[in-house]
Amino acid sequence: MEDDAPVIYGLEFQARALTPQTAETDAIRFLVGTQSLKYDNQIHVIDFDDENNIINKNVLLHQAGEIWHISASPADKGVLATCYNKTADSKVVTCAAVWRMPAELEPGGQESPEDATSPAHALELLCHLEPAARGSTACVAWEPAGDGKRVISLADNHILLWDLQESSSQATLASSASLEGKGQLKFTTGRWSPHHNCSQVATANDTAIRGWDTRTMRQTYCIESAHGQLVRDLDFNPNKQYCLASCGDDCKVRFWDTRNVAEPVRTLEEHSHWCVVWNVRYNHSHDQLVLTGSSDSRVILSNMVSISSEPFGHLVDDDDLSDQEERRLEEKSQEPPQDSVIATYEEHEDSVYAVDWSSADPWLFASLSYDGRLVINRVPRALKYHILL
Repeated sequence: MEDDAPVIYGLEFQARALTPQTAETDAIRFLVGTQSLKYDNQIHVIDFDDENNIINKNVLLHQAGEIWHISASPADKGVLATCYNKTADSKVVTCAAVWRMPAELEPGGQESPEDATSPAHALELLCHLEPAARGSTACVAWEPAGDGKRVISLADNHILLWDLQESSSQATLASSASLEGKGQLKFTTGRWSPHHNCSQVATANDTAIRGWDTRTMRQTYCIESAHGQLVRDLDFNPNKQYCLASCGDDCKVRFWDTRNVAEPVRTLEEHSHWCVVWNVRYNHSHDQLVLTGSSDSRVILSNMVSISSEPFGHLVDDDDLSDQEERRLEEKSQEPPQDSVIATYEEHEDSVYAVDWSSADPWLFASLSYDGRLVINRVPRALKYHILL
């Protein structure tokens, strides 16, 4: 089998929620949440064995409802948060809760993909993130560099900052803010910046992107018409301050400098012109690598080197270079960096709702389409060596 060949795993239910297990930096592990109206929903814990190119899985029961969003604690491998639908008083509301996985799963006693008879394990409910009468929760974001004790949830037009206490078994509302304006304003997504001591959060509502200071819960910037239609996803560049990526229903991916939001720094239109771009993700180590997933069933890996933290490659000590290498480096540095599409992945047959990078291997990523197909792919080997050498 080729090293760059994709590995495909099929869930029996539809799915749109995917996250890497953020605190796990040794094993390649992803969590996938299902959406079934008839049956108990599940979280599939997917372990990828890189040496043998196979997937091992464990299944956790999520009986609370269909999962619309999933996020993993950055500090505790066993803790995760979900946003899920439940019916109350003949109305469907999206709630949020923090859960713990069974302890026996954490060391990695996985079953093989063929072992369909294995029993599903139950999740332990730690706490709900449900303020009274605050509406449906769109997403939960963990403080990136924290100890897993602070999360933000977005419920209708409210942004809520929670402190998790006593091993996440209790959530206290620390502070909150609301969107003010005409009509029914609703947050669609949010992302916590890893920079500025984790004091900045970006949110999207309708076509606008807003920045918030978590210390004061005040708005710091607003991009009124960031996209022509609804903004679907946001991501901060992990290695370069003030850099934010967004995507939306207008088929575009945009890159912003949050200090000057009058115009985007770059705009990508690589997906089909009729599609929704659901997801955008920066690579954690090599931020020129940007993943997008879309309703055209495609995943696109782009090389946004001109706006990356290393537009001219790695900084190398001159003393370590031979004359020939030095000449080659000089020639390379004179060429302007070119942004390009590295690869288009077409293993999906349905809308790709989620893409994300592994937290353990910077060259590996997963994508999830609505029909329950999870595909694990790698950055092409030639590009990997080009970046490293």
